[in-house]
Amino acid sequence: MMNKSLRATLIAASLSLLGTASAWAQVEVSQPWVRATVAPQKATGAFVQLKAKSDSRLVEVRSSVAGVAEIHEMKMEGSTMKMRAVEGLDLPAGQLVELKPGSFHIMLMDLKKPLAAGEAVDLTLVFEGRDKKRVEQEIKAEARAMGKPAAAEHAHKH
Repeated sequence: MMNKSLRATLIAASLSLLGTASAWAQVEVSQPWVRATVAPQKATGAFVQLKAKSDSRLVEVRSSVAGVAEIHEMKMEGSTMKMRAVEGLDLPAGQLVELKPGSFHIMLMDLKKPLAAGEAVDLTLVFEGRDKKRVEQEIKAEARAMGKPAAAEHAHKH
């Protein structure tokens, strides 16, 4: 007979692995990056590509480098570019959704310090499935200087 402590540990470990597996299975995250900053800049954008296996929504973002992290949309209204926070971003099953400059993106505000090029920035993405269950996915995004391509993108240009 298995001791209760060992059994509880095994159950907790199994549930933890299941949660991690479902997070990775639910939404594929690729090419995350954050625009590097200079002092006294207190806000920047973060960008990423998302592909959900089933209909989902990106509903929340957090980062230890920012006091506030929001999902934002930029779009033209007449002749003016407007930016506003949105409550979530739909991720249709099987479709690539790109958060990029000039479109949907993540805004990191009230930065706790400047973000240097090459620095790894933690982001926690919170996804919600059709069943309203939420799954968190932690990622690292490289801070890049403006106008600098990622190493992988640069390599393909030669």
